[in-house]
Amino acid sequence: MNHRLLTVIALLLAGLWAAALGYVNLSAGSGLLDRMEASLADIRSAIVGVKTPPPVVSIVAIDDRTARAHGYPLDRATLARLAGAITALKPKALAIDILLVDPGPEAGDAALTAALRGGPSVIAAAATFAQSSQRVTDVAGDPLAAIPEANQLLLPLPRFAEAAAVGIVNVATDQTGTPRFIPLISRSADRLDPAFPLRVASVALGVDPTIEPDAIMLGKLRIPTDIGQRLPVTFYGGHGSIATFSAADALDGKLSADAVTGRIVVIGSTVTGGGDVFPTPFDPVMPGVEVMSTAITHLVTGDGMVRDHRIRLIDAGIAVGLTLVLVSLVAWRRSTAGYIIIVLTLIVWAMINLSAFAHGYWLSAALPIAAALPPALIFGAAELWLDRGRARHFAEQSALLQRIEAPGLGEWLARDPNFLAAPVRQNAAVIFIDLSGFTGLSENVGPVAVSEMLSGFFELVDEEARAHGGAITSFMGDGAMILFGLPEPADDDAARAAACAVSLCERTRAWLQAHAGFAPKKIGFKVGAHCGPIVASRLGTGDRQQITAAGDTINVGSRLMEVAARHGVELALSAEIVRAAGPDSVLTQSGRMEGPLETALRGRASRIDVWLWRSRTL
Repeated sequence: MNHRLLTVIALLLAGLWAAALGYVNLSAGSGLLDRMEASLADIRSAIVGVKTPPPVVSIVAIDDRTARAHGYPLDRATLARLAGAITALKPKALAIDILLVDPGPEAGDAALTAALRGGPSVIAAAATFAQSSQRVTDVAGDPLAAIPEANQLLLPLPRFAEAAAVGIVNVATDQTGTPRFIPLISRSADRLDPAFPLRVASVALGVDPTIEPDAIMLGKLRIPTDIGQRLPVTFYGGHGSIATFSAADALDGKLSADAVTGRIVVIGSTVTGGGDVFPTPFDPVMPGVEVMSTAITHLVTGDGMVRDHRIRLIDAGIAVGLTLVLVSLVAWRRSTAGYIIIVLTLIVWAMINLSAFAHGYWLSAALPIAAALPPALIFGAAELWLDRGRARHFAEQSALLQRIEAPGLGEWLARDPNFLAAPVRQNAAVIFIDLSGFTGLSENVGPVAVSEMLSGFFELVDEEARAHGGAITSFMGDGAMILFGLPEPADDDAARAAACAVSLCERTRAWLQAHAGFAPKKIGFKVGAHCGPIVASRLGTGDRQQITAAGDTINVGSRLMEVAARHGVELALSAEIVRAAGPDSVLTQSGRMEGPLETALRGRASRIDVWLWRSRTL
């Protein structure tokens, strides 16, 4: 297949693959892509490192010290006393990350109700779902369409819900249990409820949230959201990154006012073995109260990650673009420089992705990788496979060329593929050899035997041409033409041609004598040799080309075979080649020369001088 066509097909298929993945990621996401993205998000978080959170949230932790001093879980009366102590220090809002779904002693419940009424406060609820997957298909124009519907709500006791605002504490985790998103809106069959962090932020800022496609508005503060009105969660660091104080100090009156006044205070459990912990990139046991506090901080300060529909559109564009770039680079050149450019392209993309992550824009890393690497690797493997096929083809063609052409000519063509692409006029020597009487033999012995005989004859001609540096430009039936002077003319072309002609006569005569079947049929041969100007060129198109020569020199060389046959000799040479070969050539050393004879040639008006060569053994 044509390389350009293969590249176009590869680009088309790769682009469709990337676009399909981008569409899936844009509409509902993919489990595999989400798992990859979660792992890559952890890597980027570790590279970016820990950050100092804005001082807007304080955690009052029911920790091991509190449990030892006051028991665990805290009874309602103790929890009421804790809430009252914190409210007295004038927090911006008090949030209790504890489910209050069961009644306790009346005195304790009454005290807690009164404490909740003492200031702006929020308490927790939870949602349960019939299926493990909480995603639904998005519907354009409906900001609530992608919000999953809860099967059941675990709501606080009505007396507590009347005294404080209520928020849902559900967290969306990945396959490792790491919190990735906070669903900011939960819905059941007959109600909508804000998430615990959203309710806390709303109470603290004194504004009601407004739902928009891909965002939640808190007054003038716009919080971008992902599919299903989810808030991406990234962590500032390990356990304790957000200011944390022991509930025991608050109960004992030792809690500093600076830790509470003007801040959002979240009460939650951090006691060992409490169970409400999550793994994060910085800490394998992050308390759930710190996860909620992190989300609250994101909402109040707007410093959370931006991962909304617009970002996912950019992800899809990057996925398609990176895929096409990598496949194009693979098609462009497969060399060390090409591979370095591919690696540099990936490094630049990774740096841009990491920089965006560090600045609060969560561009997908998994989507471009999943979109670009498989097509690039598959196309690269296909190219390598095709290259191996081409290499085998070229090796076979080279071997064939070396068998047919002179050794130097094949190497020259390999170095210069455009050799003789345009006709070249130069001097050269030419030999023609032809078997006589062979046509009649072929009628008697059959095509198989003829093929075997001709193979032996051509092998003989090939060996002699190689030995003397000639180039066989064509085999013609039961004859051949050999040129001396390609790829470049040399001073000894005529001498080597004369030597080759003599050797051909000696070896062909011996070859004919070795085949007893040739004698009755009177099989013979004739050779003609000449030198002079020729026009060398390549004939044919595409993969079907051959080197040939034309001109009067070629015509004379061919006609000299007729002169040899007419005078009953094996070899006829023009005076030009005898003179160019020199007085010490093999012609006089190995045979007898007769001439020069002024001879007319068929199809030629002017006569030429011809020498006839006879072997001394005849």
